[in-house]
Amino acid sequence: MAAGYLDILRTRHAARLLTGTLVGRLPNGTAHIAIVLFTRAEGGSYTLAGALAAAYGLATAVGQPLLGRAVDLYGQPRVQFPAAVVSALGMAVLALMGLRSLPAAYAAVVVAGVFTPPLEGGLRALWPTVLGREDRVHRAYAMDAVAQEVMFTVGPLLVTVLVSLWSPAAALLVINAVGVLGALSVVLSEPSRVWRSAPREAHWLGALRSPGLLALLGAFFFVGLALGSITVAGVAYADDHGRESVYGWLMAALGLGALVGGAVYGARQWAGAPERRLRVIVALLALGYLPLMLTPGVPAMTALAALAGVFLAPAIACSFIVVDRHAPRGTVTEAFSWLVTTFGVGAAAGTAVAGPAVEIGGTGWSFAVAGAGGVAALLVLLATGRVLAAPGRTPAVVAGSENDRNGAAEPGFSSGHKA
Repeated sequence: MAAGYLDILRTRHAARLLTGTLVGRLPNGTAHIAIVLFTRAEGGSYTLAGALAAAYGLATAVGQPLLGRAVDLYGQPRVQFPAAVVSALGMAVLALMGLRSLPAAYAAVVVAGVFTPPLEGGLRALWPTVLGREDRVHRAYAMDAVAQEVMFTVGPLLVTVLVSLWSPAAALLVINAVGVLGALSVVLSEPSRVWRSAPREAHWLGALRSPGLLALLGAFFFVGLALGSITVAGVAYADDHGRESVYGWLMAALGLGALVGGAVYGARQWAGAPERRLRVIVALLALGYLPLMLTPGVPAMTALAALAGVFLAPAIACSFIVVDRHAPRGTVTEAFSWLVTTFGVGAAAGTAVAGPAVEIGGTGWSFAVAGAGGVAALLVLLATGRVLAAPGRTPAVVAGSENDRNGAAEPGFSSGHKA
């Protein structure tokens, strides 16, 4: 299993791109907890903290596909690094001005969110050029999904360490400065500098004119909803058991399950259409979420949380392949960015729905939201099976194309081009 991942990491540029992207995404991955801690330290209420975090999340959801389209049009360095700098400046304004002016605070987090660089979509657009073979790119997608779980586990821990050593304001400044360095490392790399999207048809809908992509986005809205609801349901469960540490155990178990599932999924080659495979994985994901409604004792619940996480990373990794197959010509970065946006909006909706569910029916009902989200995602994939079965473009590219200047890609594999 490890040999395949080491093979990828030993490939020229691969480790740098993966590391730089993860570091560059730290500000986004930690923004919500950093904003909440900063607001509370400044004397703001939890309501204000939640509102500022929500404003950041909504702004990010708006900005990602717009910047992704800009990357496809103008290249990565011209968009990614300037966006990272502007986003960091927005957070710096918040850290230095505090809450003396609420309109300025809201404006700062909105600017930081809108200009969050689409490094995630950019990396996935680069993998075919860097790795060449289809099986290696698919494994890189799985490794990417696993690395996300590590980032979302380590990132909040890093914020809390910085807060304890200095202050919430210092944590905001340091995390965003580090993020700019990560983005700089990516855009200075050769693959990022030479990458060019395929020529695209002028259309105001961009990537969204693909019916298959729309179907996938609809399904992953509900996957995001399921995951977002679990964060609220986990807090309610911990409150029921009188120990805040229980929440940490549940989230750690969920992350561990995703790590194991993603690592195993990426270690082997899979036959058959990825769209069909995605339906199976999402069905298993839904089945993993449903038992959480039982809310047993802490040891059993921790085990159920680990089981629930097993199919999350494989579902995300498989969705990357489907995005590449259905993205219209010249829109690959934008398409990946839409997936990020839809997943994030779904997660926000999940947190919004799970809260009232706790109030109305208790903790079990809040976990039921996760199960319902998983089932809804499966139903969307089943209902749109015919659309997903017909990729918007054939995933084939000839060596020597504009996205493959080193001739790494083999015939029969996509680097983001329409055949």
